[in-house]
Amino acid sequence: QVQLVESGGGSVQAGGSLRLSCKAFGYAYSWYCMGWFRQSPGKEREGVAFIENDGSTSYVDSVKDRFTISQDNAKNTAYLQMNSLKPEDTAMYYCAADFRRCRTVVAGSLFNYWGQGTQVTVSS
Repeated sequence: QVQLVESGGGSVQAGGSLRLSCKAFGYAYSWYCMGWFRQSPGKEREGVAFIENDGSTSYVDSVKDRFTISQDNAKNTAYLQMNSLKPEDTAMYYCAADFRRCRTVVAGSLFNYWGQGTQVTVSS
């Protein structure tokens, strides 16, 4: 059974940094696409950053130049380094993964595997 476990959320002041981790358990092959979504109360879920198994990445405009997604295939783990955090980054962050390409699963949030979420709170 495939399971994604996130960690690294917390509370920081504006301008601070956090690194989220997403470790995958229970699979035998590398993911094609892993990424992070976020959702805050009253808002729709938003795709934040994604990485293909070839290392190519994509970001929502609001986090470009501040967030960096990466992966360590040997550790079955993806990371989201978040710098220069802003209060509007406050949300529950969810890791997602799929064996299909990002172009297939990102637009409609069609990922088959999701983590339980980790809260990120940024105070002004």
